[in-house]
Amino acid sequence: MLAAIALDRTKNCYIANIVKCRPPANRTPLPEEAEACSGFLQAQIHLLKPKMILAMGRTAFQNLLKTTEGINSARGKFFDLNGIPLMPTYHPSALLRDEGLKRPAWEDLKAFKARLLQICPDYNK
Repeated sequence: MLAAIALDRTKNCYIANIVKCRPPANRTPLPEEAEACSGFLQAQIHLLKPKMILAMGRTAFQNLLKTTEGINSARGKFFDLNGIPLMPTYHPSALLRDEGLKRPAWEDLKAFKARLLQICPDYNK
């Protein structure tokens, strides 16, 4: 889906995680685990200076914006993270578990691409 909106990890897209190691049994990171790693993620964002951020999943969205708002009500909307437009959408694993989420996620990605084209018209070159 990222390739369909001209995002490529080798050219114009960077993928990061809230925590820098996988929690046991791949569970959701505990708040103290996310907090322990937040400095690393903030440093990555500072160094990379992204034009936009796509927060994939509830954990990413809630930790980046320090909110308890759910992903269902937040997805597809734009938020501000220190001057960077941020859009939450469903995590890829959620799309594998529930195919009904694929269409809304695709609509989110199309809106993300439209905003990215406004900010950086030649991002896919």
